[in-house]
Amino acid sequence: MPTILMIQGWRFYFYANERHEPIHIHCQKGDAEAKYWLDVPGFEAIEAHSYNMGLADKRTVRRIIFEHFDYVVEQWNEFQEKKYE
Repeated sequence: MPTILMIQGWRFYFYANERHEPIHIHCQKGDAEAKYWLDVPGFEAIEAHSYNMGLADKRTVRRIIFEHFDYVVEQWNEFQEKKYE
């Protein structure tokens, strides 16, 4: 589960065992967590699920994802390549 970002207490990471899933990012802060699917061509982050997150947390996480969108996609691609070497 590589961590790719730590911002404002939020940890953004990938799971290594999610086979054949499209690009997505997990995030966690304390007991709050979520998963967002990334639509790269549409520059969109779609909430797959969340737990213990209020609207302010969701806005913060989405803002962080959008601010680092290209980096997340780049890290996802590198992570996928390394997994199958």
